[in-house]
Amino acid sequence: QVQLVESGGGLVQAGGSLRLSCAASGNIFSINVMAWYRQAPGTQRELVATMTTGGSTNYADSVKNRFTISRDNAKNTVYLQMNSLKPEDTAVYYCNADIVIVTTKRPWNYWGQGTQVTVSS
Repeated sequence: QVQLVESGGGLVQAGGSLRLSCAASGNIFSINVMAWYRQAPGTQRELVATMTTGGSTNYADSVKNRFTISRDNAKNTVYLQMNSLKPEDTAVYYCNADIVIVTTKRPWNYWGQGTQVTVSS
């Protein structure tokens, strides 16, 4: 009923930038928190950044002042602008959202399929 589709990943040199997008579609009534997570090989998935509907944000210490989360509520889309990328940012990045669907009016947590970000040194 609901899909999150990420785009924008790829290969970039250290110091470069990438912008990830995640669009939610389906039987959506409203979206609460939207977030980005990442998972590097052999590690647990970790929170990168979150953003509420009202615009409050939260970042992992490792990405503060380098990454910026934003969202377009009219388009049900969240973005992650990643600047000054480092090799340790290499991971699969996942979009996550708490979405209320029309039929139940209850929130449910959804994940995207992930997009690979590789930063070369």
